[in-house]
Amino acid sequence: MRPSQLFTVLEKEFDSTRHGHHTPVMIWGPPGVGKSQIIAQVAEKHRVPVIDIRLSQMEPSDLRGIPFREGDKVEWAVPAMLPDAERHGPEGILFLDEITSAPPSVSAAAYQLILDRRLGEYEVPERWAIFAAGNRQGDRGVTYTMPAPLANRFAHFEFDLNLDDWVSWAYAHGIDDRVIAFLRFRPDLLFEFDPAHNPVAFPSPRSWEFAHRALQKFGDHGELLLGALQACVGEAAGVELYAFVQNLDKMPDLDAITRGEEVAVPEEIDLQYAVASALVGRALKVKGTDQADTVQGHILDYARRFPQREMGVMLVSDMHRAIGEDLFSVPQFSQWANAVADLMLYEG
Repeated sequence: MRPSQLFTVLEKEFDSTRHGHHTPVMIWGPPGVGKSQIIAQVAEKHRVPVIDIRLSQMEPSDLRGIPFREGDKVEWAVPAMLPDAERHGPEGILFLDEITSAPPSVSAAAYQLILDRRLGEYEVPERWAIFAAGNRQGDRGVTYTMPAPLANRFAHFEFDLNLDDWVSWAYAHGIDDRVIAFLRFRPDLLFEFDPAHNPVAFPSPRSWEFAHRALQKFGDHGELLLGALQACVGEAAGVELYAFVQNLDKMPDLDAITRGEEVAVPEEIDLQYAVASALVGRALKVKGTDQADTVQGHILDYARRFPQREMGVMLVSDMHRAIGEDLFSVPQFSQWANAVADLMLYEG
């Protein structure tokens, strides 16, 4: 399931705790694709805490608690890490990350917590959702086969990568336009992982964020930039991104485009991707300002000039994802829509 759809599922499951319909959710996917991050995004949207428990780092007793004598009986001290309505708030997310890396003895201790929302006398607060995530056995991580009794306690979803969803996230989080443009140009490199070769650094949504950071830190140190990029996304992808970035000195004047001046569209396809991504970034920067309609209108005019109209469609589609329905009120939008009506790949 693509991330935008999975986000909706998780939101619905979080909301369902208020109505007694919650089902614990298990997210499966390879390393570095954003499983943990999508949980954090749900929590951020609802302004609730996330308690992240790594079962792979625990012993069975860590969940059950420590026994102590109370008169002639033995009681159990509830671990402080478990959700408590008074200490953590009435709503939140209990996130069991790396659950497939937990030894069977630990996962068995979690059975009652996940299905019955309790461990002995402890109960998970009513409005706390339970989500989990883990790698698949073929991903070369430390994984155990999920026991059937544990698997049967979850609704299971596979995390499928989607470039449009990643691009939308990247613009919203200020990822360097050059990284976005490169992955638009080389979409197959968004995630490239061969478990058989067990690479140390490889392209993934997580490592492309590292590459973004490397560009900010080493962009002025040409002798270090290539090695820094390779350290983030692997040797081959690092070389390609470095060459792509070095070629951007041929970029047209973006300021002139946003002013509405006549600027030629570059002939090179990689530069067209770079221009398109950079212009989406410009459109996002002026969102909500007095300049928004003017700048975004000039970008829409430029989108009509691409010799390959699909490139203009990609630009405007990314603009829509970045700035929302305000784009529809820009006067040039209807002119652009009419110009591409016969192929209309635009996603509303």
